[in-house]
Amino acid sequence: MNLKPYREALALPGLRSLLLVSVLARIPLTATAVALTFHVLLDLDRGYGAAGLVGAASTVGSALGSPLLGRLVDRRGLRPVLVLTTVAEGVFWATAPTLSYLVLLPAAFLAGLVALPVFSVVRQSVAALVPADRRRPAYALDSMSVELSFMVGPALAVALATAISPRVTMWAVGAGIVSSGICFWLLNPPTRGADEPAGPYRKVPRREWLTPRLLAVLAVSTAATLVLGGTDVAVVAMLRAGGEVGWTGAVLTVWAMVSLVGGFAYGAVSRTFSPLVLMAMLSLTTIPVGLGGAHWWLLCLALIPAGALCAPTIASTSDAVSRLAPAAVRGEAMGLHGSAVTVGIAVGAPLAGAVIDASAPLWGFAATGTIGLLVALVVLLVELRERRAVADRPEDAPVPADRAAGPDPLGPAVTASTR
Repeated sequence: MNLKPYREALALPGLRSLLLVSVLARIPLTATAVALTFHVLLDLDRGYGAAGLVGAASTVGSALGSPLLGRLVDRRGLRPVLVLTTVAEGVFWATAPTLSYLVLLPAAFLAGLVALPVFSVVRQSVAALVPADRRRPAYALDSMSVELSFMVGPALAVALATAISPRVTMWAVGAGIVSSGICFWLLNPPTRGADEPAGPYRKVPRREWLTPRLLAVLAVSTAATLVLGGTDVAVVAMLRAGGEVGWTGAVLTVWAMVSLVGGFAYGAVSRTFSPLVLMAMLSLTTIPVGLGGAHWWLLCLALIPAGALCAPTIASTSDAVSRLAPAAVRGEAMGLHGSAVTVGIAVGAPLAGAVIDASAPLWGFAATGTIGLLVALVVLLVELRERRAVADRPEDAPVPADRAAGPDPLGPAVTASTR
């Protein structure tokens, strides 16, 4: 396998340290949902529904706050936003274990609104550090680091909550998040490229950059994580139905490892793949997973094709957003991308759960995969209409900015690398 793209990307100043810090910083962030769930269940003696409401409040807050924080980064710089969010995180996690449930619910929403924006900041910084023709392997590395964080963070939270207490786990997660904020403040990764002006940008109206193409990439991002969120729930339901729920951790670990391999291969190949095609393939390969049956090893085998497409799909959407968003609004655009990813996960899990409750576990895979395919079809039809409109435009008519910006991030299905 060709490792030259990775060597060239990692040789760029600042990228290696950014990716290393991002892995460590994301671990406590991926543990927040588990920590909150155990706290509500065991410390507050509430049910799963109550725990789900707290998680939903935090998710809604994060989805709303991510683009707002990105806009602040664009206008005020990274460090002021890091100070604001790190202090807010510290206050929440220090006090949350002592709050009643009725107070914890709105507090979780507010905490989500000003959550430390590590995911979107890392992707924004990758776009600033890496030239456009080398971002594919860089975003592949970023996507793999996300997988590693999700493999470690929730497992650590479960171990700590069961071995010591949920309250201590909450404080430990909070300490980790505050430490992450401090590390990013010290690292202070760039949010603008070396060839981009350092002074204030002119204000760019949203109608100039929030184009149909960018909206299509955001829709693809949401659909991809909807499929992934639904798969999480369907895996648990399938194993529980077969009496093998104890193998859940092993199956999910295999799924994540296959995603890592897929992400590595995506960054190493010399071709660029459309995020629309990758998401459609992810959805298509997810639909039949339930046919693998309730045996854990069969489920592992059935998950391999879809698992190999997880990291590449997310990486390709990040790359596409970085290409479509002007530097002046890159933070807000990456924030919108983060919101799209968050909404997809938040919708996919309960959607699959509702389908499973009404039918059988295998339909959880089929339902979310089918929805992903439908979104891909709609995006494809919209994109074809946009291309037709551009083709029919008079020769002397101005070309839309997003069409003149460079290669189309949504197509063709496979394009030659410009490197």
